[in-house]
Amino acid sequence: MDTPSDRELYSSQMMRLLLDCLAAIPLFAPLTSEELRQLAKYMFFLDFKEGDVVFREGDKGSYVCFVTDGALKVSKRNKSGEETVITTLHKGHSIGEMAVIDDFPRSATVRAAGPAKLITLTRKNFESLVENHPQTGNKILKGIARLLSIHLRKTSIQLADCMLPVM
Repeated sequence: MDTPSDRELYSSQMMRLLLDCLAAIPLFAPLTSEELRQLAKYMFFLDFKEGDVVFREGDKGSYVCFVTDGALKVSKRNKSGEETVITTLHKGHSIGEMAVIDDFPRSATVRAAGPAKLITLTRKNFESLVENHPQTGNKILKGIARLLSIHLRKTSIQLADCMLPVM
């Protein structure tokens, strides 16, 4: 890219691609077109090859990822230290939502199951979004709270299925 107009065209095409990807993510369904444009300015794409680690269990978390292409395998260490795949995430799913809210270590390891493209939002960028566009940030926070609630309910059901009945 040699000229400013080439860079502007590239930037415009990347913004359009980013907006199209964001519009396909259920978490962002309540956002208006303008709010999606506001959000897009704080996000960026990352590409991964099969087997690449997105993040490891125990690492400090500072960003959330949204799958726009490919799949991610989420694994957790068991008592003996072996990794067990607990789920596979596909297009439209997110991982690491808690990292934009709290400062705790990652609760699982995430690897690309094949070539994968993700959109990321760092905690710092999320905090800037909330400060500069509080209504948009509030809608996203509500969406994250709903997602975490859904995850907690699923986990509670799975735990209950594994437990012995109380006598």
